[in-house]
Amino acid sequence: MTSRKPTAGTRPQAHRARRGAGPVGSNGITRPELVWPGKYDDRGRLVTPPQVRLPFQKIETVGESRSTREARKRRAPSLFEVWQGEEGSTFGDGWKNKLIWGDNLLVMQSLLEKYAGKIDLIYIDPPFATGADFSFKAPVGEGTASITKNQSILEEKAYRDTWSRGRSSWFAMIHERLRLMRDLLSDNGTLYLHLDWYVGHHVRPILDEVFGESCSLGEIIWAYGSPSGGRVSGSKLVKAHDIIYSFAKKYGEHKYRIVYLPYSEKYVRDWFRHTDRAGRKYRKRQRKDKATGQRYWERQYLDESKGVPASTVWSDIQQAYADPRAYKIGTKSEITGYATQKPERLIERILQISSEPGDLVADFFSGSGTTLAVAEKLGRRWIGCDLGRWAIHLTRKRLLDIEGCKPFTLLNLGKYERQHWQGVTFGPTRNGAAATRAWYEYLTFILRLYGAVPLPGMEFLHGRRGDALVHIGPVDAPVTIADIESALGECVRARQSELHVLAWEWEMGLPSGTDGGTGGLMHRVARQQGVRLRLVRIPREVMEEQVAGPGDVQFFELAYLEAAVETAGGARTRRIRLTDFVIPNPDSAPREVQGKITKWSDWVDYWAVDWDFRHDTFMQGYVAYRTRKERKLDLVSDPHSYPEPGRYRVLIKVVDIFGNDTSRALDLDIP
Repeated sequence: MTSRKPTAGTRPQAHRARRGAGPVGSNGITRPELVWPGKYDDRGRLVTPPQVRLPFQKIETVGESRSTREARKRRAPSLFEVWQGEEGSTFGDGWKNKLIWGDNLLVMQSLLEKYAGKIDLIYIDPPFATGADFSFKAPVGEGTASITKNQSILEEKAYRDTWSRGRSSWFAMIHERLRLMRDLLSDNGTLYLHLDWYVGHHVRPILDEVFGESCSLGEIIWAYGSPSGGRVSGSKLVKAHDIIYSFAKKYGEHKYRIVYLPYSEKYVRDWFRHTDRAGRKYRKRQRKDKATGQRYWERQYLDESKGVPASTVWSDIQQAYADPRAYKIGTKSEITGYATQKPERLIERILQISSEPGDLVADFFSGSGTTLAVAEKLGRRWIGCDLGRWAIHLTRKRLLDIEGCKPFTLLNLGKYERQHWQGVTFGPTRNGAAATRAWYEYLTFILRLYGAVPLPGMEFLHGRRGDALVHIGPVDAPVTIADIESALGECVRARQSELHVLAWEWEMGLPSGTDGGTGGLMHRVARQQGVRLRLVRIPREVMEEQVAGPGDVQFFELAYLEAAVETAGGARTRRIRLTDFVIPNPDSAPREVQGKITKWSDWVDYWAVDWDFRHDTFMQGYVAYRTRKERKLDLVSDPHSYPEPGRYRVLIKVVDIFGNDTSRALDLDIP
């Protein structure tokens, strides 16, 4: 730890001394500061990430009818709806809670335009253990079977890259994000940062630097359980607590409410020793009359006492997995399977101390969604963000399981993040020679990750993988039927019999339709031309700088979904029945998974229906999903009645046990 003069462009004196530029003196040093390699450049300027503000795409809206949405805004349809942020600050004014899938650095930068100074409480529990286990238990099918599910390469590499240079890289990561969080906090807002012994003592000076030492509200010791023999590791004391730092945006303006905790049994036994005729416990307290000076005794009843004010040591809340129900699938509990999940009581206390109903709460490392679930139950507005696909899916199910859950929107940065990534990674993407070179570098990069090699001299075919030719879609547009037909034609002219089409997004309805063996429309067209067609999703993981080469990213072939429309009770009433779901290459799934799949529906974890899809945001009209308590999945939707005759497009979305989405569009003619 060293000190520096808080003036832009001035390099810390301690840095100059280490570089042999002169002795360290007291002149100009005004405050202590933690310095790590890479914090400042060679000219003494603080190194900060590029400032990027990207539009959000609305992926799904949960709990809001289409008529309500259309009444507020009418616009031309598009593949995805761009989130405009035109909403009030209360539920009554149209506020929608937000669950965001993406890198929290880009997400927070993109939130600044509309939310700078507007978030009332931020709680984060960032990864702080270098040997962290990234796996968790996920139930499969209708019974009690479960599998050990590893987090994605994206999540694991991102976390491990956080420690690539030891603590220095972790300090850089948290410093960048804390600066953004401070900008997002309101003047009466509070940050809670959850850590452990490994980095906690170093992070305190970073917090002092970003927020100011005078804004510290204390260090909470969460003593989550009694040490046991099972926790003994090496010649050191047994770890039995975490640290939670609390900092105000502006001390004195921050919200604070005293939370009272129940008296301990020993305290009640020692002090509330008396019982009246009604059976009420009380203790005697001697008082003095201010007017007369006379002393007297009064009764303080236990059932009228507030309890003990919460201190900075919380020893009354156990870890989430101290609950024995955590290990029993089929029993309702808050357990999700995440090893690092925090108990709801812990977050509940934090929100009660530093926020009020209607306040905006955020968690940018939301994981299994505990902060968001507690905020929902306590009537707070919320914004949650996580990098993991499965974390977002799990949080969505957890929120849906809360009775009376208010509408929320699922967002990501979508094609705008991909455009930004493409420009930063490969260069300008507009017209000209530089754009052409950037396009070919992009194609070469994706081909390398897919295990393919470039194929020059072709217009629509970009590479070869074994005996298969490969077509790659652009980052900012869906692959269309016309694109596939062009690639197929070139494949046939080249007398090749297999084609792989890789895409970020697909023209709506293109991959839909299957009988479990013949595939969808384009599969049948390809087969008629003697070509085996594979439609493969390009995963978001390829955009991460930690990705090195083939094997770092898993490419999934699109699954096949079959569904039937049934008349239910009236001429305009319909319901949807799932009839089949096929993973194209089930042999590629882990053997542990294959051994526990007994029927096609075991692959399905969640499905939903948009009864009137308008080629914009998926509006959830019906949803069914598995929970740890209820493993059976309904395969027939509730009936839906259409108010008017006409042609409607129904979109069915399925999420499989790997967290991948598959959609199927059906056109209905309602008389």
